[in-house]
Amino acid sequence: MSEERFGEFVLVRRHGDGHVAELVLDRPKAMNAVSTEMARSLGAACTALGEDRDVRVVVLTSTHERAFCVGADLKERNSLSDAELVRQRPVARGAYTGVLELPVPTVAAVHGFALGGGFELALACDVIVADRTAVVGLPEVSVGVIPGGGGTQLLPRRVGAARAAELIFSARRVEAAEARELGLVDVLVDEGRDREEALALGERIGANSPVGLRAAKRALRLGQGLDLRAGLEVEDAAWRAVAFSGDRAEGVAAFNEKRKPQWPGE
Repeated sequence: MSEERFGEFVLVRRHGDGHVAELVLDRPKAMNAVSTEMARSLGAACTALGEDRDVRVVVLTSTHERAFCVGADLKERNSLSDAELVRQRPVARGAYTGVLELPVPTVAAVHGFALGGGFELALACDVIVADRTAVVGLPEVSVGVIPGGGGTQLLPRRVGAARAAELIFSARRVEAAEARELGLVDVLVDEGRDREEALALGERIGANSPVGLRAAKRALRLGQGLDLRAGLEVEDAAWRAVAFSGDRAEGVAAFNEKRKPQWPGE
């Protein structure tokens, strides 16, 4: 396993052959509250991961024992003038869009508090694995703002408009069992096993064709919100991008020869 640090608060670990990258929130003294510096580092790490063709899946984790991420750093926000807040906004957005726009599958490993911007980082991932200590929510209206890291758009895509409205307007926190029932998280595991299970899922995903994974994610994301006919055109374009690839040829050959594929990644 190799490690690379982005600023003081973000760490990237590459596991095994490097196909599984772990994007680690590492600001434990502040329960991973997202400061301007941390947001800038997250954006930079995501840019690097997105450009790394060896990476097939990214797993987002936390080093804090009791929290995934508690959202924006409100202590820092309280010290910013209006002009400073305007300048800070693109940096903050860059952290959330950086995770959202990663071209490979993403898995969040959530335990403890994932609130506000912390839950939005998880929502930006394709799959959320949570342990039984998880508490999630978007409480921004309780402090006079709204979810600004994608929450008003990502949550209704997960759970529907009415359910998202109830959760956002009430600002309530949802514990793990109900979160799984409502679809706020996808996989519920025993306490302390979220990272282990998320990395295991990442390994299973990472064993597949890198060309296929990127194309499948592109089709899933671009097809959201389109009518069926338009969505099928998105799928067809993604299919054409992989149908004549080296990965497709290797995958078919490996299947027929009853062996493990050696993906060329092109």
